[in-house]
Amino acid sequence: MTTATADDLPVLDPLPLLKGLVSLRKLTGMYPPGHPAIVQKLDEVDGAVRRHLLHAPGDGVDIDVIHGDAHLDGLAFRRDAEADRRILGELAELGIDSVHIDAGVTREELFALSEFLWQIRESPSDRSTDAALAGRGIRHVRLGKLVALDTRWRSQRWADGPADVADPAYAESLDLMQRTFDDVAAGRSLERVMVRHIVELLVRKVTRSSAALAQILAVKLYENLTYCHSVNVATLSLLIARQLGFDEAATNAIAEAALLHDIGKTRIPLDVIRKPGALDRRERRLMEAHTTLGAGILIEIDGLDTLTPIVALEHHRGVKGTGYPDLGDGAVPHLASQLVSVADIYEAMTGARTYQEPGLPEQACLVLARLAGTKLNTALVKAFVGAITLFPVGSVVRTSRDETGVVVRTRSDEPLHPVLALVGPDLDRLPGEVDTSVRDGAGAYQRHIVETLRPPEGLRLQAFLS
Repeated sequence: MTTATADDLPVLDPLPLLKGLVSLRKLTGMYPPGHPAIVQKLDEVDGAVRRHLLHAPGDGVDIDVIHGDAHLDGLAFRRDAEADRRILGELAELGIDSVHIDAGVTREELFALSEFLWQIRESPSDRSTDAALAGRGIRHVRLGKLVALDTRWRSQRWADGPADVADPAYAESLDLMQRTFDDVAAGRSLERVMVRHIVELLVRKVTRSSAALAQILAVKLYENLTYCHSVNVATLSLLIARQLGFDEAATNAIAEAALLHDIGKTRIPLDVIRKPGALDRRERRLMEAHTTLGAGILIEIDGLDTLTPIVALEHHRGVKGTGYPDLGDGAVPHLASQLVSVADIYEAMTGARTYQEPGLPEQACLVLARLAGTKLNTALVKAFVGAITLFPVGSVVRTSRDETGVVVRTRSDEPLHPVLALVGPDLDRLPGEVDTSVRDGAGAYQRHIVETLRPPEGLRLQAFLS
């Protein structure tokens, strides 16, 4: 597996490629073959396909449209622009939810594909799509229709929080935050003193504990419900603030705002929050309302920092003013809201959900890098990835020597080559440590990280991070 830093990552967006295909389809229906408009658009599409194939992780490019979002090779690209939604909608109306392009595709195949897309609605065929494409000489492109399934039957019930919390300060933070959310959900007032105490625990202890960070940064085999998610997002936000050199007052304000950014979810039914599968329109509106509900709760509480209700309101808004709630054209969120958004997305992706398994840290970093500049603040993404690296403390990895190890320390000068404690056959810690940044006499690395692994059942991270 090839890895890169956020600065090196190729930012490939599937939307321009899909837009090009939709435009080429229309031009094919309007003009005769060889028309300059078709030739120019075909050049654009062919170039976009080549770029995607160049950086594809396998031998082809997979683009799926799932619940209105484009996914490139399994990574989601959510778009709020009306034009982008219209493009995806046009494909859906043609009965197409996925486009798979294999290496070796020719320019002629792409033009034949545009003709097929133009004629598919006017001339429906009894043949399968694959057969229809093959009949036109299209052998390196496949089109698919995603079938909506009721996935509740296979939804997995994950634990509500981390098991065997090794760090006492982290354990106390989780307990106090759960009590805080329970109080607000029951209609009782939020205790400002308790919030201040949690902030102090996070700032002074949790962010300095390898054992705690390992349960926050790496793959999380539990469903991070609101209270747990909030503690984790606050910790991650503190790592960004520390990386940027914020002073004590600003750091504390960020921690408080991040802790309470989802307080509005105490007003949302739990069956909506934990629903396996996509939300319907009513449920989505209800879920999105947690931002305004949270801001309304917090603005009534004396003694909170002025940033706290602002972050609750804005943390789902992008740097270009997109997202929700709608605050008017060009309303750019506060820097604190932008910071918490970075931590929020990473934490959500690396935690389990009823309807999905947790994502790997480097996959989450790739998503952050792809969202940088459009939804997320680029400088904040770079600061975050620089602080945690693609293989954060607690990650279980496999090396180029086929060793399994746990990341116990990261290096700012060698972010892709952390220090490992190796895992034995019985999942115990082997003596000593392995520094993957060590080079041989010729200057080549003796080891590389090949992939991140899901922690095997029975592995006790505490034994590796003490």
